[in-house]
Amino acid sequence: MRQGLPDYLENKLGRIAAAPERMSLTKKIQRVNQLKKERNAVILAHNYQIPKIFHTVADIVGDSLALAREAEKIDADVIVVAGVHFMAETTKLLNPDKTVLIPDLKAGCSLAESITAEDVMGLRKKYPGIPIITYVNTSAAVKAASDICCTSGNAKKVVEALGVPRVIMIPDEYLAQNVAKQTNVEILTWKGHCEVHERFTSKEIKQLKAEYSEAAILVHPESPPEVIEAADFSGSTAEMSDFIKQKRSDEVILLTECSMSDNLAVVHPDIKFIRVCNLCPHMQRITLDNILTSLEENKYEITIDSSIADKARLSIKRMLEI
Repeated sequence: MRQGLPDYLENKLGRIAAAPERMSLTKKIQRVNQLKKERNAVILAHNYQIPKIFHTVADIVGDSLALAREAEKIDADVIVVAGVHFMAETTKLLNPDKTVLIPDLKAGCSLAESITAEDVMGLRKKYPGIPIITYVNTSAAVKAASDICCTSGNAKKVVEALGVPRVIMIPDEYLAQNVAKQTNVEILTWKGHCEVHERFTSKEIKQLKAEYSEAAILVHPESPPEVIEAADFSGSTAEMSDFIKQKRSDEVILLTECSMSDNLAVVHPDIKFIRVCNLCPHMQRITLDNILTSLEENKYEITIDSSIADKARLSIKRMLEI
């Protein structure tokens, strides 16, 4: 033990931060952990959070589906979401009686911002009777206007579970197109894109394969279909993590948000991660400092109007039941 942190955490800090920074980090980590005890609080962190958060103060980590599932099981008075706004809303929907905080209200999402509840109502008028599946990367209002939610990890299962020949999947066009190739269900799409994943190209993958012939290239289903076809593996962040844990390759290129590779490298030092990635500006807004402020000053509390919350919660619960 040193500076009051457990040995396992000290070992992780050694891989995350240079020696001059560790003392400052240790003090912040200690203060956050103290506040968690005082307030009976927990911290949820998405896989795209930086290692200084993901491996130090987070209590539950994972992709959006894992966080949604675990949120219901949490025995805490306060939940701090180290992620983006729609994740905090989802957590609040599943924990209506708990205080849910997000350290920065400007931590948004290009997908969530690409569609509104009014847009969904327009789709209902244009395609009456066709179920609307909304990706979790959407606002509570959009979820409330939809029939059921999905994530990148369960989208195909949700599509086929509805038992209909035609569905609308919003707002990620590429996710919908990629799922459509795996099922006989016709999927109508919306032109929403993730600003991280839409930038990858098949040309880039060909160049990487030529330069790193031994590396397995993993991509997210929010990427364009031609990128999926050129890669070696496509899956949600949880499925990418499982790929790494199974040691299916000693050399890996994760074409996703940069922190994903950084976090996996901490726990898999034996695997070579070739860093080719894009940063999510919204995830980067969450820091150890504003997590600390969030707990100290109760910033920023998520509230959702009950008329929206009840309907949005139903869309999420339908997904979780599947």
